Amino acid sequence: MTTTTVSNGIDVRALTETVEAVKDDPSLGAFTFRARSRWQDGTYNTGEIHTFRQDGGEDRSRAAAFTLHGDEPPVLLGANRGPNAVELLLQALAFCYAVGYVANAAARGIEITRMDYEVEGDFDVRPFLGLDGPRPGFTVIRAHGRVSSPNATREQLEELCRYVQETSPVRDSLINPVPVETTLEVV
Repeated sequence: MTTTTVSNGIDVRALTETVEAVKDDPSLGAFTFRARSRWQDGTYNTGEIHTFRQDGGEDRSRAAAFTLHGDEPPVLLGANRGPNAVELLLQALAFCYAVGYVANAAARGIEITRMDYEVEGDFDVRPFLGLDGPRPGFTVIRAHGRVSSPNATREQLEELCRYVQETSPVRDSLINPVPVETTLEVV
């Protein structure tokens, strides 16, 4: 009889099997994720995330698409119908850090009873508005994590934090140049 060990909400056996499968067949680690955006009005957009590709095949395991709402605050001509794009980027980093932390903690036998990340970034809107200024993106992003564990030392938790930073796909995409290939279809 196979027993399932769940730690931090993570099925540790399934995690180990996934790691071994990708180690044995690296093509299983190849994913293409997608996001779609549709302009609605003013600065308001809706987004959809549904299927993705893994190892050349389409994954349709999600019963329905996730719907996102994006807008700007009134000071940037919006109506606050959702977070803006740069806030969603910060949230993506926070999500990625949290997932990486609890999954890697589970793999190491570390129990997590609390895991929070606050992420903030400094941004100058002048280039977006066509004015002179620094680059049109964040100039610095700061992430602050808070963690509680009944069975790990401070040193273990800090080392895990360093490991998560080194292996975070979102952080890597932010700190290393990634080609962005943009096309436009006029309809």
